[in-house]
Amino acid sequence: MEVTETWYLVLSAIVFSIGLTGFLTRRNPLIVFMCVELMLNAVNISFVAFSDVLNDVSGQTAVFFVLVVAAAEVVVGLSLVVLLFRKSSDVSIDDLNEMSG
Repeated sequence: MEVTETWYLVLSAIVFSIGLTGFLTRRNPLIVFMCVELMLNAVNISFVAFSDVLNDVSGQTAVFFVLVVAAAEVVVGLSLVVLLFRKSSDVSIDDLNEMSG
């Protein structure tokens, strides 16, 4: 059995759907950030698969930029979560409204 680009795209769709489901159903900010990272990694798998099929490095270049944006998102997101955890021990996404001014 040979692994083709279809396998990678199916894997990407499954990982993206798991991330999207977690993003829409969970209220814990850490879980939400992990789900966003899952979705970004699913997109990266698709970019690399299409890059391989088209014999072009543009997809791999896009993966590099997606990883840079994901790293910046983690820095900002985790700092917000740390601020929320300092304020109270039970944190949910709804608590983000309390941080405005």
